[in-house]
Amino acid sequence: MDGRWWWPWADDAVHGAPEAPVEVEPEIVVPTHPYYPLGVAIPGYEPNQTPVPVLMASFAGMLGFALLGASAIALKANPKLSKSNLAVFCWFVLNGCLHCFFEGYFVLNHATLASSQNVFAQLWKEYALSDSRYLTSDVFMLSIESITALVWGPLCFANAVAVARGSPSRHALRIAACVAHLYGVALYYGTGLAQTYFLDAADGLSHSRPEPLYFWGYYVGFNAPWAVIPAVLLVNSVATISAKLATLDWVHATLGARRPRHEGTNGFTTEPKKTR
Repeated sequence: MDGRWWWPWADDAVHGAPEAPVEVEPEIVVPTHPYYPLGVAIPGYEPNQTPVPVLMASFAGMLGFALLGASAIALKANPKLSKSNLAVFCWFVLNGCLHCFFEGYFVLNHATLASSQNVFAQLWKEYALSDSRYLTSDVFMLSIESITALVWGPLCFANAVAVARGSPSRHALRIAACVAHLYGVALYYGTGLAQTYFLDAADGLSHSRPEPLYFWGYYVGFNAPWAVIPAVLLVNSVATISAKLATLDWVHATLGARRPRHEGTNGFTTEPKKTR
């Protein structure tokens, strides 16, 4: 008779005790790039070969050359251009260059930025340490940067020309550009911060590295001028247009009060006929 009915451990004594489950340590995945969130897919990533100070100096040199050349042309075309208007002119030239060429480069080459060693590509890879969406072909970034390169860039150049020529349309163009910049930077800050602190907060997902340099220096600091300067220019243009319209209304009211009028037969006011 099998004795296992009264000794339930008899089978273990014969065949041995069951083996304890073996704990398998989770495999540690070493990131192949320095971007956040950890594990985000960036195919073909190649580290930058140029030091950051050299990249920054090269970029600043290109922008400085463009601003000096544009300023010389503007002053030659309009020697009476004031310093304040020259500063506004340079602001819009700077924006036009950044939007059309630097951000336009991103739109055209977003799929190959991670592996490229072009100066613009390396600059984007450095900035992407604060926002990795630029290396993942994020739909929002592609959409907003495409609009910026195709619409706001040319609009900024149109603003610069209008300022240099003293065109009456300069304030209308300025208001359009400033509203676009304020709206764009609000969307950019809003989506990035919402994903970091609200939507993905439970998962600890952030598109920026944790070091203060990248979040506060790159993400916040580099974009802050587009939240401050457009606001100042917008207020100035609105105040200027309001003052001019108030003056025009006063002139019309004054001329209307001094102009002699005669009551017509049908009750309409008519002006006296001029005699030679």
